[in-house]
Amino acid sequence: MATAGNEGELKNVLKERKVQFEMFFTLPDFSDISLRDYQETMQRPFFSLSKRKRVKPIDYVSPDRNVTVQVLPNPAYGMATIWDADIMIYLASHLNELRERGTNDISPAIRLQPGDLLKRICWGTSGRAYERLVNALDRLQATTIKTNIRANAKSRETTFSWIDSYTHLVDERTQRSLGMEITLSKWFFDGVMDKRNVLSISPLYFEITSGLGKWLYRASRKHAGGNGPEGFTIGFETLHQKSGSESSYPVFKRKLLDLARSNELPDISLGVIDEDSSKPKLKMVMRRHLGDADRRKRLPSPTSSPEIAQSDRTPDELVEPRLALNLISQLTRDLRVREPADAGPRRSTAERRPPSSASRTSAIKILDRDVYEAIRADFPGWDYDELMRRFDAFLGANPDELPRNYSKRFYGFVKEHHRRNKYRL
Repeated sequence: MATAGNEGELKNVLKERKVQFEMFFTLPDFSDISLRDYQETMQRPFFSLSKRKRVKPIDYVSPDRNVTVQVLPNPAYGMATIWDADIMIYLASHLNELRERGTNDISPAIRLQPGDLLKRICWGTSGRAYERLVNALDRLQATTIKTNIRANAKSRETTFSWIDSYTHLVDERTQRSLGMEITLSKWFFDGVMDKRNVLSISPLYFEITSGLGKWLYRASRKHAGGNGPEGFTIGFETLHQKSGSESSYPVFKRKLLDLARSNELPDISLGVIDEDSSKPKLKMVMRRHLGDADRRKRLPSPTSSPEIAQSDRTPDELVEPRLALNLISQLTRDLRVREPADAGPRRSTAERRPPSSASRTSAIKILDRDVYEAIRADFPGWDYDELMRRFDAFLGANPDELPRNYSKRFYGFVKEHHRRNKYRL
């Protein structure tokens, strides 16, 4: 028979386990979270653009000599790369979401499951991806940055690393992994917590394979984001200096021309001015500000079939299916983990499958009434029946990853669609 003391000890153990369990499921719902980048690092040379180990420092001074950035690599690990910056974008997005939701006492020490981070930044979840994550964290912690950005009367220059530390957490009793705790530097944390310092970016950013392409997207998003249809024009030589690239200028120029000619960066349209001159310039314009005629060429008809060939779609249009599938997979996994052991037998795939498109007459007859009214109020102007057909097509391609609450996940799908396409209405 259990004694009162044993019962008390058991309650404490269970309480501790509950805290440990809940601690790692506080990341925002993936149907709501938006990616954010820290704009003070987007247009200047804070990262190596090469996957090769870089031990040569970056020493940047802006043309007006008002901004300085010095990046000092660690001899053992090398310099943090532009791919390592994917992790910082994820962490900045997490902090931004917590701030927007009014979370109190936000800490620079972020606890997370590595698998969630790796999925979101499209690195995969294999053992090799986890090893890559650890190597990246080593570089982020070991790289030293000196800059006068955000300097004031009390401090003319700040020295920091991207992260102060990272720790593998384990259950003391079972020695099972509880995830990671990553502590951000004060400089980065303070900057991200000022909402004026973060900019939204496309999820397709993580699919850019070129180091220069990743840097150019971030610089273009920063420069052109608020400039409307006029965009932003900048010389190739200035871009070479701002990038911190180790490539010679002729090699850098060739790579930049290739990126402009392919013009495949998400969100951003690139054009070259005076290409044959000794001082060519690059013009950057957000795709949402392109002319109406050009938009009509790129966009499918609002009543077109969801089975549009992917080869006919622009990068902007490919955001929706990829994001939806990743989102559904992550949300379903979270729901399965949280399901209590005594919840009863799990419903079959057939029971969880949404009604077929053939039997559907309208969204209003399928969705929960309160959800349908919320969608109409929050995201007006869309053909909800068409969006539902697209949503079902995505679900049909992944029958093992279906959400348990169809209406709620459809709301998240429409919300993401509206956020990315509202300028096209």
